Amino acid sequence: MTERPVIMVGFVPVAVTSLAEFQPEGSVIVVDEPDVIRKRELRPKADEAAVVRELIAWEYQLEGAADAFYNAHPDLDPVAVAPLQEYATPFAARLAERYGLPTGGYGALRILRDKALLRKVSASAGILNPESVEVTSPDEVRAFMAAHPGPAVLKPANRQAALGTRILASADEIDEAWAETTAMDEGVMVPDRGIELRMLVERCVRGREYSVELLLERGRVLFGNVTGKDLYPGTRPVELGHLVPADIPGELDALLRSETERLLRSVGFGTGIAHCEWIVEDGRPYLVECAGRFPGDGIVDLIDRAYRIDLVRAFWTLMKGEPLPVQLPAKAPGAAAIRFLHTGEAGVVESVAGVEEARELPGVQLCSVTAEPGAEVRELRSSWDRIGSAVTEAATGAEAHAAAVRALETVEVKVRPARG
Repeated sequence: MTERPVIMVGFVPVAVTSLAEFQPEGSVIVVDEPDVIRKRELRPKADEAAVVRELIAWEYQLEGAADAFYNAHPDLDPVAVAPLQEYATPFAARLAERYGLPTGGYGALRILRDKALLRKVSASAGILNPESVEVTSPDEVRAFMAAHPGPAVLKPANRQAALGTRILASADEIDEAWAETTAMDEGVMVPDRGIELRMLVERCVRGREYSVELLLERGRVLFGNVTGKDLYPGTRPVELGHLVPADIPGELDALLRSETERLLRSVGFGTGIAHCEWIVEDGRPYLVECAGRFPGDGIVDLIDRAYRIDLVRAFWTLMKGEPLPVQLPAKAPGAAAIRFLHTGEAGVVESVAGVEEARELPGVQLCSVTAEPGAEVRELRSSWDRIGSAVTEAATGAEAHAAAVRALETVEVKVRPARG
């Protein structure tokens, strides 16, 4: 095999499909946890993808895993290494360093991966953070809420997909929320040995939420976008939808971008993509969290649609150490939106209707429901519990948003209570 491979850490089917559009057959090596490969039945999927050369089982989330991998595969000679999942970011950064390839940097990714550490480092650079402390018991949460009157947020310092995050309106909710959060299970997405759980409690910042996506080369921004977010109402801040670009004044757009650049400089981020989330309270952006990887929830697809670009290809070009063939646009000529579906209640799906009708509506590009009759719909506790989505395109953000809302209003999912 003469083609130098790219290494993708974490098996993501849509990412494999994207790579197949510009990578030769047999040029992608995927690394994933042995337990995850088994539980998600990934080997047949890897075998079916012509672009995948090999699926390597490796306990990459353990300390020293990247250096051990490099020592076991010194002659692999990859042209690029990148993470496709949150838990893969430190490993991929360190592995890229060992192979002498572009990376966001192991030190930077270790900070971004740890929400408590990120609060400390970013605050030292003047980034606004909510009052926050690491806690190990419900009593410590009570002490924080007594010292900081008002709602608080209890959340893991080292998890993904809003998993385990809970808004506490009063101290009466602490014990139940603590028991729920510390008992959470990511199932097939994590190795059987589990991941150490560390918890934070923070002041609940009130305002609209946004994310900023930046593509950087050695700390220099080559592309940027601000995404507008809607959340489901209630005590769990799960994302209901996204709008690209956010429909906001130019001054706020510029402020969010500049604060994200300042944040990434504070951790020493090099080459790659970053996805940083903010809440704007009284006109000031407060940091929620920041990840050194692609955003999830279909945001990459929305960026491609709104800006008329191929962000994935641009990313891998940079990670190979190659210059971008064309300058990426500063403004989007259109708008794109995604909205997610949940029934609002747990139960068993009896019927699904209206999906085909929704797909025919103006502006709708995609519409799907993943839960079939007989499937269980779980209470909405994280992003994994949503059961469908609609993607739209339009000339303006307002039109794209309205089209996504109409699409899901056309879909009807009937559920009945689960027995027991």
